[in-house]
Amino acid sequence: MLNIIINWLKDLPKEYLVMIVGALPVSELRGAIPLALSLGMPASKAFWLSVLGNSIPIVPALFLLEPVSSRLRKFKIWSRFFDWLFERTRKKADTVQKYEALGLAIFVAIPLPMTGAWSGVVAASLFKIRFRYAFVAILGGVIGAGLIVSALCALGIISWKAVIH
Repeated sequence: MLNIIINWLKDLPKEYLVMIVGALPVSELRGAIPLALSLGMPASKAFWLSVLGNSIPIVPALFLLEPVSSRLRKFKIWSRFFDWLFERTRKKADTVQKYEALGLAIFVAIPLPMTGAWSGVVAASLFKIRFRYAFVAILGGVIGAGLIVSALCALGIISWKAVIH
């Protein structure tokens, strides 16, 4: 799926491509940093563009998740989707429930599937973490995840080919 998106956006400047991949819930910065490095960007530029891209959706998502999901739940297919999404996040978010904003930052910083900024927004909504704490925690987690992913890329543990396969 990510390959399809990349091919569709291939004519954009590489900086925009990296930020868009960082903003997508399917890749976030866990995909954006290896992509940027594979495009020949310096590590610091790859890090900051990926963090920026991953951070852009946080504020709108924090404000819109609850009202949008409430309205869409009136339709059976959307109700099932949000039930699945919230239950899956709840199962992985024990740390968030226990430690609230600090747990949310740790949850987002872990570079594994279903633990990024988008899942952090869902967890913040589920556990009713206030906006100002949720935003700072998610942003801190994104920066932490970026540092971890950058280090793993530098060590050769993660590459763009590994991300897309």
